Amino acid sequence: MPESNQKFFAHPAAIIECNDTAVGAGTRIWANTHILPGAVIGEDCNVCDFVFIENDVVIGDRVTIKSGVQLWDGIRIEDEVFIGPNATFTNDRFPRSKKYPAEFPRTVLKKGSSIGANATVLPGLTIGASAMVGAGAVVTRDVPANAIVAGNPAVITGYVDAKQQTVDLDASTDLTQAMEVEGVFVRRLKYVNDLRGDLSVMDVQKEIPFEVQRIFWVYDVPNERIRGSHVHRVLEEFLICVKGSVTVVVDDGSSRKEIVLNDPSTGLYLPPKIWRTLYRYSADAVLLVLASHEYDANDYIRDYETFLSMIAEPR
Repeated sequence: MPESNQKFFAHPAAIIECNDTAVGAGTRIWANTHILPGAVIGEDCNVCDFVFIENDVVIGDRVTIKSGVQLWDGIRIEDEVFIGPNATFTNDRFPRSKKYPAEFPRTVLKKGSSIGANATVLPGLTIGASAMVGAGAVVTRDVPANAIVAGNPAVITGYVDAKQQTVDLDASTDLTQAMEVEGVFVRRLKYVNDLRGDLSVMDVQKEIPFEVQRIFWVYDVPNERIRGSHVHRVLEEFLICVKGSVTVVVDDGSSRKEIVLNDPSTGLYLPPKIWRTLYRYSADAVLLVLASHEYDANDYIRDYETFLSMIAEPR
């Protein structure tokens, strides 16, 4: 048992080489766990049996680490992360016996993310805030915030709390449908069905709620890849999938919805300060994007937590 001045619990069979001050109050460390001297562990964590934690490891508050997990040098774990039984982390892309890199790649598990049992995470990756890695997944690329990934190699299968919102536009009545995310809407464009071929047409000045300054299109995106996963400070966009299909996740910080674009006569309006992620591209997908401004790298925010901080600021 820990000495009386310790504010955490340690099972008598645990080996804790770090200083007592490196383990936060309320943390519980169970049998046969081994923690090396340089490790830092936050408050109210639960470190289960047979866990090994190396020196250059920093663990936040309220983290759960289930049995059979090894955390190697270079791993950073933020608050409220869950790591399932026997999840595996690697920290050397080209491991050789008795040969070590000058510096181990940094692997980061963002706040609230979860790693399923027996999942494997390759070195130097970031698992985004509140992301969910499925059991047995092999993660070879960064995982965006709120994404759900599974498989080997892991691919995005959905987004946490993002229910698909059906696009239901009746051309004879309402041509615009508001989505359940602030400011986002879908608009039916004029179209003509003809034996000679179908035609869609857009009166830009009447149907686009901004002056178009730039047009680009995205195509040949592998199905397992994503595009987007960012927010714009001032840019507005109007998206049309002119061929194939694309799924768009929109998020205003309180509501998150998925919208499938699979009709070349339907457009999706995205105002600024709406997080968007585009994925599930069909093999033949061609996505046309009309933008309100010229390209400006400073207009992008690519970190979800920074986005949440931005929208929390008084307007």
